[in-house]
Amino acid sequence: MKSISIPFGKEVQHIELPEDHLLYDLHGNMASIVTNEKEAILRALRQPIDSKPLRDIVREDDTVAIVVSDITRLVHTEAMLPVIVSELNEAGVRDDQITIIVAQGTHRAHTPEEDVIVCGTEMARRLRIVQHDCRDKENLTYVGTTRFGNDVYINAEALQADKLILTGAVSFHPMAGYGGGRKAILPGIAGFDSIMTNHSLALAETQGDGCNPHCDTASLEENPFHQDMLEAAQMVHPDFLVNTVFTADGDLCDVVGGHWRKAWEKGCQDVLATGGVPIEEQADVTIASAGGYPKDLNLYQGCKAYMNAVFATKPGGVLILVLDCPDIKEPEIFTKWFFRSDLDQVEQELRREFLMPGFVAFKTRCIIASMKTCYVVTRPENFDIIRQTGQIPAPDVETAWKMAQQEVPEHYTVTIMGHAAATFPVYTK
Repeated sequence: MKSISIPFGKEVQHIELPEDHLLYDLHGNMASIVTNEKEAILRALRQPIDSKPLRDIVREDDTVAIVVSDITRLVHTEAMLPVIVSELNEAGVRDDQITIIVAQGTHRAHTPEEDVIVCGTEMARRLRIVQHDCRDKENLTYVGTTRFGNDVYINAEALQADKLILTGAVSFHPMAGYGGGRKAILPGIAGFDSIMTNHSLALAETQGDGCNPHCDTASLEENPFHQDMLEAAQMVHPDFLVNTVFTADGDLCDVVGGHWRKAWEKGCQDVLATGGVPIEEQADVTIASAGGYPKDLNLYQGCKAYMNAVFATKPGGVLILVLDCPDIKEPEIFTKWFFRSDLDQVEQELRREFLMPGFVAFKTRCIIASMKTCYVVTRPENFDIIRQTGQIPAPDVETAWKMAQQEVPEHYTVTIMGHAAATFPVYTK
């Protein structure tokens, strides 16, 4: 038997599995881990990609807006911000000239405590922090229309600043191909209608065809979802970017900085090199965690585990998702869509009025429908919600595994994905 540890919120779950049935324990590829984070961030600022160093871009009388990801993203913003602000201060930019804009997209605003968690105690005390509100039209400015017909409205304060710095993390994304980079603009600090128009590109062109096949993990070249975001960012033309890159196991392996697109593309190469894992066979059962906190803070974020784990699993197989989800009902609109059983009707309604939470629910429900059974290991107060989605809840992974064993073939195979949101199985056949 082999002992397996699987991330679950801020803790881990344990399970014993027979080694002769274990197909893969996917952890991403080997990568050099950053041992001195401050030094890596400084290098990204002072030896940037296709850009002057940050301190040579700003002037002492500039106002500076720094866009940061919200609490649902693993970024290490609390480590990044002090180094960026120190560089700005050394260039003559005072704290009162700097504004932090939290890129909520359509997510809820932070609480003051969450601002401290994301930005760090000192930065939260020293700097003005603004929560982007995608529905506040008075604080949005039109910047242009993309070739996909998207009228792009962006946070006015970000546009009014003399210099705009984007931060975030490059990661796999199940619709945009990769996260980070241009996503800090759209959807990060964009208007609600601009976000929804962009995200509607994730649907196939024809009713009944479901999801656009080009809008998937690690896909960029023909991906309209990504290309629309790219055009929006080009309209804004950010002055600098700093993005972190993590291994599939959640270790920091790189910090890229410089030109908002070129530096981000280097980050995408790093993510694929570390997180893209070739597999020669799909398993009967995949046991997958999103990667623990904050990736399983809610079911909405946890869905990324489904969208990668499905690539490791045989059609009609079994998924066991390990998701803590203390904030499972956030956002509420997602859970309302997730409960819907008529997927054809859901697709019709999304085409009439696209809502990203509705689409994530739709795509995830399509994955669930393609499986024989989906079990969800979560906290007991979430059980009723999980049942309403057609899945089977379990208090721990051992219980879920005992139930799953009743419906697997005699010569079954199991794949483990402890960081499924950041691990992309590349099925070579």
